[in-house]
Amino acid sequence: MSAGLPLLSLMTFIPLLGALFILLLRGAPEFVAKASQRIAIGTSLVVLGLAVHMMMGFDGNSPDFQFVEKVLWLPAFGLTYHMGVDGISVFFVLLSALLTPVCLLASVQSIETRVREYMVAFLVLETFMIGTFCALDTVLFYVFFEGVLLPMFLIIGVWGGARRIYSAFKFFLFTLLGSVLMLVALLVLYSKVGTTDIPLLMENPVDADLQKWLWLAVFASFAVKMPMWPVHTWLPDAHVEAPTAGSVILAGVLLKMGGYGFLRFSLPMFPDASMYFAPMVFALSIIAIIYTSLVALVQTDMKKMIAYSSVAHMGYVTLGIFTFTRQGIDGAVFQMISHGIVSGALFLIVGVVYDRLHSRDINRYGGIVKNMPVYAVLFMVFTMGSVGLPGTSGFVGEFLVLAGAFQTSTWVALLAGTGVILGATYMLWLYRKVVFGPADNADAAEMEDVTGIEKINLVPLALMVIALGVAPYLVFNYTAPSVEKLVMQVGAVADALVIQPESFDALLQDGAAHEVAP
Repeated sequence: MSAGLPLLSLMTFIPLLGALFILLLRGAPEFVAKASQRIAIGTSLVVLGLAVHMMMGFDGNSPDFQFVEKVLWLPAFGLTYHMGVDGISVFFVLLSALLTPVCLLASVQSIETRVREYMVAFLVLETFMIGTFCALDTVLFYVFFEGVLLPMFLIIGVWGGARRIYSAFKFFLFTLLGSVLMLVALLVLYSKVGTTDIPLLMENPVDADLQKWLWLAVFASFAVKMPMWPVHTWLPDAHVEAPTAGSVILAGVLLKMGGYGFLRFSLPMFPDASMYFAPMVFALSIIAIIYTSLVALVQTDMKKMIAYSSVAHMGYVTLGIFTFTRQGIDGAVFQMISHGIVSGALFLIVGVVYDRLHSRDINRYGGIVKNMPVYAVLFMVFTMGSVGLPGTSGFVGEFLVLAGAFQTSTWVALLAGTGVILGATYMLWLYRKVVFGPADNADAAEMEDVTGIEKINLVPLALMVIALGVAPYLVFNYTAPSVEKLVMQVGAVADALVIQPESFDALLQDGAAHEVAP
């Protein structure tokens, strides 16, 4: 912490202060709407400034938690308000702070009803997102983790498309059901260990037999949040019906909470169980990569195609995490950061043309390179990032995940590698159809190129995709010590997986061999 400043608390709760100011606004509806937009955007930019300040003061050579704040919260139960960030969580805080003003700017022209309530919902959502990545107490983490559901439910259900009510309830019920099991696991942990402090729980795993049950309980929550196959079906519906900004924040940040949970809970707290269930995670990840890529190939809705691609990309994340290798976990973290930028930008790209024609049907577009050349260039950058072209951020994460998977099992790496080909197929088809396809629709041929606000949103994201692809050390300089510490925490488990890389069948046998008899 710099000069005693509670930096993490300020980033977490300043959005709530901005939301309160918006709720106190009085006057004509037009004035309230404009003032709400300005206050919300201004508040989010303040939080982004604090996040940049945090990054500048972060010691990339230390694996320990930094900017730590710890205050006794509920003395009778020993619960503390404990906040801190390490090399893994610091980038997710920055990503949350970055994408929130992007979403609010994108909403200035597209959201015309209940503007005040919309801005309040987004600011409350920012509080819960940042709090989730900063929390170092299991109860505090659960409060923030579950709190995300409420504003996101409203954003989809109030400002979404024609089937918004169905999609909002499906999103809410799927994620809530898994989280109830996680709550049970956290209560059992508290009863067994006597603390809710995450760093202490990470350093003192419970016995191996209990780990399996607790691992399955938290897995239910994080798998839905990712989402992993087969509990992914809420995501395409939520993306299609959510407003553009809702899709951006959902793909950019909310999906990363599942991967973050695996890194913060599953691996360090339940290392033996993580190793035991790794073959199952590999199988689910490979199915997600191949199956959802094939489903994406037949989509005609641009949003739904990108939504299914997100499930496939998250399959690489879970695959990398459970290789227990330095390359795999490094790649998984980088993939989450890259996907947050690329997928968020792709949903913004779809939102640009949707605002003009109010259609997401791929067949409605074609040949727009003639009247929207800047849009075509930006779309190309994000498409290349999504397919993992060398020189873009998407390549680094996928390459490292596959390198880590190869150390564990050549079959796993081979099957996962097919997703790279499939991903290139559907994304390049989408780009060719929309940008270079036949210009059959006169409306599409008359669309104006990206506006000033759209450039402010998209150009920095495009530069980030290229910068992280060319200079990935910008991330690894911060994440390396924390990832190395995590690999050391799972110690013997990591060694067991790396020593026996012969085949996927050998990995299955290795997992069964470590089962502890009752």
